[in-house]
Amino acid sequence: MNITDVRIRKIVDGGKLKAVASVSFDDEFVVHDLKVVEGINGLFISMPSRKAKDGEYRDICHPINNEMRSRLEDAIFKVYNETEDPATVATEEVAE
Repeated sequence: MNITDVRIRKIVDGGKLKAVASVSFDDEFVVHDLKVVEGINGLFISMPSRKAKDGEYRDICHPINNEMRSRLEDAIFKVYNETEDPATVATEEVAE
């Protein structure tokens, strides 16, 4: 499965939330609402989640292995770091 497109929308005054991303796979499947969050140890990617009845948040989707997680993080951070203007949506087609 190849990451073929990454779209970033930076958030102004979002506190710890720095951006929201959408990632396309093989030009056939897209996942929305991945979040770029400022944590204690720097930026990290948070998967889309939903609040369960017990009050806990559970990921709706997530990488199954570390290799895919790294590829996903690298692609999102690359576009995030290249995006200067928070008022625009950055898009990059990724060829792997």
